[in-house]
Amino acid sequence: MTPPTMTGWNLALRFGLEFTALAGLSMAAWKLTSGSVRRVAVITVPIAVAIVWGVFNVLDDPSRSGAAPVEVSGWVRLVIEFLILGGGTAGIAIAGHRNVAVIYAVLVAIQYATSWSRVKWLVER
Repeated sequence: MTPPTMTGWNLALRFGLEFTALAGLSMAAWKLTSGSVRRVAVITVPIAVAIVWGVFNVLDDPSRSGAAPVEVSGWVRLVIEFLILGGGTAGIAIAGHRNVAVIYAVLVAIQYATSWSRVKWLVER
């Protein structure tokens, strides 16, 4: 099955959402920790999450490079994405920016709605 194509604006939105999720998770790490643990958490949480995001992929995913260092099923990839993007939303809210979290969540929903062919493709993989 041929992977669907994604428009440039959708890929750009997705890229921005990925980085915002990392920032949201870092903000949550700051808010939920203290002392020296805080400094470590603020750095290691987004790095660990970025590694998971980049390593566990579906081969030929149009939103990725197409490479899959660790190939997973489409369902597993969707769960990873929802956990990370949802975690970013929660992190933004935990940091006290509830309105921004709502806007971010709406943008995530728009991105998935406008790339429905990719979601369908992933489910079938």
